[in-house]
Amino acid sequence: MQTPTPGRQPGLRARTAAWRSRTVAGAAANAAGHDFRSHLRLGRKGLAIGVDIGGTKVAAGVVDAEGRILSQAKRSTPGNDPRAVEQVIVELVEELGAGHRIWSVGIGAAGWMDLDGATVLFSPHLAWRNEPLRENLQRLLRRPVLLTNDADAAAWAEWRFGAGQGQSRLVCITLGTGIGGAMVMDGRLERGRFGVAGEFGHQIIMPGGHRCECGNRGCWEQYASGNALGREARELAAANSPVAQELLRAVDGDVGRITGVTVTELAEAGDPTSRELIEDVGEWLGLGLANLAAALDPGKFVIGGGLCDAGELLVAPARKAFSRNLTGRGFRPAAEIALAALGPNAGLIGAADLSRVSSRMHT
Repeated sequence: MQTPTPGRQPGLRARTAAWRSRTVAGAAANAAGHDFRSHLRLGRKGLAIGVDIGGTKVAAGVVDAEGRILSQAKRSTPGNDPRAVEQVIVELVEELGAGHRIWSVGIGAAGWMDLDGATVLFSPHLAWRNEPLRENLQRLLRRPVLLTNDADAAAWAEWRFGAGQGQSRLVCITLGTGIGGAMVMDGRLERGRFGVAGEFGHQIIMPGGHRCECGNRGCWEQYASGNALGREARELAAANSPVAQELLRAVDGDVGRITGVTVTELAEAGDPTSRELIEDVGEWLGLGLANLAAALDPGKFVIGGGLCDAGELLVAPARKAFSRNLTGRGFRPAAEIALAALGPNAGLIGAADLSRVSSRMHT
């Protein structure tokens, strides 16, 4: 089929109802529920736009069938007004589409999506509560739209084009403010029965431990995330520990300014206390990965997110803790643990690729 010109599809009047009724939301459902391996050939031609919606910025890019970004654009996230966010997405798609022949649009956003990929059930950063986002955007963009969770989109990108290529069972972990996750199993995104699988950060790893924003105590992300790293460093500095002097100097004595980024930068510069703090977080990371391996038995864990700027300072102790806590250790193959390859662009690359493959399956 010929790729449509920007802003228009061939036979638009005749086809609009068809692709709506076939639900390119079926896009997300099929991405989650069917084996894509036999369909990947359908996505070899045509360009798609991927949009990654974050709490502070909306990033978009034109992505080809090899996962390459041909052009990009960004906007600040306009508060938490759903209509304003939709308008920003439209502006980005129109801007990028003006220079390319675009087939479809993929949207990756933090939050829970229904299994049809039509509705954002809940988003922690935006005022989306049972928001029919796909229908709204298809009406505004006049193109097929796929809606998916941002972690799912990133995992798909790593499986297709990044550190997870060739894996039949891949688990991706994103370490940032909290811990997100996603799974690609036998060539499909595994989203669970209700579409909310992958909330690995909320496995309880320390009963009665630190209170989590989810309401429980002792969640994994309270021990192995960027927030956890910053909290531990602030507590050490607030106690005026003699080993925390580099941390205090870095923020001119203002303990409240110490973040995970502060610790990572000092660790990379050689500060032994900051390295010790990252090693502690790495050990918690490895323990949680061992729990996931016992339940899911993946061939590989791919670790991404902002905290991974620490690189091997984080991953090396995670591997040691993983090996030490893995059930059946010494008598079973162990999953590989690797850093993600696509960086902060993984979400928009994956969203674009999912939308291209899904829309061609349903055309």
